[in-house]
Amino acid sequence: MNTFRLQIVTPDGLIYDEAAERLVLRTMTGDLAILAGHINYCTGVGMGEARVVTADGTVRRGACIGGMLTMVENECRLVATTWEWQEEIDLERAKKSKEKAEKALAGGGLSDKEQKIMEARLHRALVRIGVKGE
Repeated sequence: MNTFRLQIVTPDGLIYDEAAERLVLRTMTGDLAILAGHINYCTGVGMGEARVVTADGTVRRGACIGGMLTMVENECRLVATTWEWQEEIDLERAKKSKEKAEKALAGGGLSDKEQKIMEARLHRALVRIGVKGE
């Protein structure tokens, strides 16, 4: 199958820089699949599971929490706010974060800002738990 160059970077550095057959991830407007030969494209990235199919057909799952994606002349660059490969996710930490956010949301009395922060924390935890496969 045809491949394209995929780079994934975060504020912590380069996460991935290899050929890929496919990248599937959540954008601000819905799920997107990038394949070799995709038109030049730029979009904001949402919060959700991402899948990279490597040149040898291996599927790697990751939790992608926001960022920007560009595809220009068969080179894809994903600048992610946060990226964690499935094997790097601390499931217990994600579960604790989920419980804490749910408790805060159920307790009420939050300001609008606090409400949005807790909802985002809950969403991030759910993404990580889902990617981990639990």
